[in-house]
This record gives sequence, structure tokens and C-alpha cells, in this order.
Amino acid sequence: MLFGVAGVPHSSKGRSTIDGIKAIRELNLDAMEVQFVRGVRMGENKAKEVEKVAKMLKVVLTVHAPYYINLNSTDKFEASVERLYASAKVGSFFDAKGIVFHPGYYLKSSKQKAYERVKAGVEEVLKRLDNDGISAKLRPETTGKQTQFGDLDELLKLSSEFLERGYDVKPCIDFAHIHARYRKYNTYEEFCEIIDKVGEKVGIEDMHIHISGIDYGMRGEREHLNLRESDMNWLDLLKALKDKKADGIMICESPNLEEDALMLKSAWKSI
Repeated sequence: MLFGVAGVPHSSKGRSTIDGIKAIRELNLDAMEVQFVRGVRMGENKAKEVEKVAKMLKVVLTVHAPYYINLNSTDKFEASVERLYASAKVGSFFDAKGIVFHPGYYLKSSKQKAYERVKAGVEEVLKRLDNDGISAKLRPETTGKQTQFGDLDELLKLSSEFLERGYDVKPCIDFAHIHARYRKYNTYEEFCEIIDKVGEKVGIEDMHIHISGIDYGMRGEREHLNLRESDMNWLDLLKALKDKKADGIMICESPNLEEDALMLKSAWKSI
């Protein structure tokens, strides 16, 4: 399991992506999720510079696509496709190991209708990437609010359909989001249940995982918290993942970023 953070570490001397990669290596972490959450503002030349530094320092990079994606929105569908496509295209220049995105909201749609529209959006992105000769690992993320498309079963079904056609589409499993959405899935046994379900549908090799503490209410996620300030049972999660022999990348989204990421990596080694 590789451990990293979402964005440039707080301890980084500068705020650029390259500064962040250097800080990851200084911290002895393994990965960084490049944040395009406010928009894809990196060109091809800069992305290739990023790739050069990341490879030299042996830091694995992933991408988080813009928050402004809603593949279930009729008036924002094309813009959402473009944002996801642009994230994957730029990510390909630095060999991103996953393109994470929030698929959208149900709005007034039925869950089935939302599923069909999200699937059509992913299909369009993959078609455009194919036309450009780009291979990308799309990682639709399990979401933390009941109004959002992206419960685990939906994403496993979606991913399975594309995997059967040879596309690398798998869920980004955000365990904090799942816990907040259902107000459960926070014990060793429940973590094993999730991991087994993922393993049955898409496999638990090369998993993309998000983790943080989380504050939640009846409707799900409110905000991320540091792990020690939350009820997130992160140690049993690590034990479940290790017992099931899962591997991949774990990106920490706690507000303190590298502090929790280092704690997770240390705990993983000690299990």
C-alpha cells in the first residue's frame, strides 16, 4: 500500500505541484493527488516537467478532477465531460495512476436515470480519450451525501460494465464518505464486508482509497476531520485491508494531511 496526501503537503516550502512532490519525498511518503478541484490549470509542458521530477524522486501521482462535475445535469453535461476529459488528458502527461471524480447529483432524477446519464458521460470521456490515444484510469468516488450519485453498489455496477469492455474504471473507495453516508461501516467486520464486495466485482489489486476523519449528520457528510478528532476506526480499516491482502494507493484527505498520512503509513508497517 502506498500512502500520500491530497494536494501539496502543508510542510512544503512552496505551493507548486513540483514543490509538493519534493516535500512528499522529504516526508518519506509515496504519493500525491494533484488537485484540479478548482479547474485544470496545468499545460502539457508543465505536466511533463512534473512527470520528470516525480519519476526521479519515485513519487506516484494521481489526479482529483474538478468539483464542478455533474454528469447527471442536462445543462452542465458537456462542460462536465470536458472537465473530466481535460483532467485525464493532463494527467496522462505525468502518468497519473488514477483520475478521481465525483460523478454528480441525483437532482430530481430517479437513481436509474441518474445512472444512465452518468454512464453516458463516462462513455463520452472514454471515447474522446480513445480518439486521442490516451489510456486513463478513471476512478469515480464513493460520495458522502445521500443527494449525490455514488453509493458503492452504483459505482461497482458502473465499473464492472466498463471493465468488461477493457476500460480501467474502478471506484475510488472513500471509507469516510461511506461511513458518513450510511452512519455505519466503521467496524473491522463492516470494512471486510466492503472489501469483499469490491473484490468480488472489480478486484482489490490496485485499489484507490481515500481516508480522513469525518463529521456527519442524518444527510451524510458535513466536513473532513483529523483522524484522531473523529470516530473513524482507521486502525481496524488498515487491519482489514492488510488481512484481505489489498494493495494500491491510500490518499489522506484529513485537514492535517501529512500528519495523518504518516500515522497511517507507520501503523500499516506495524500491523
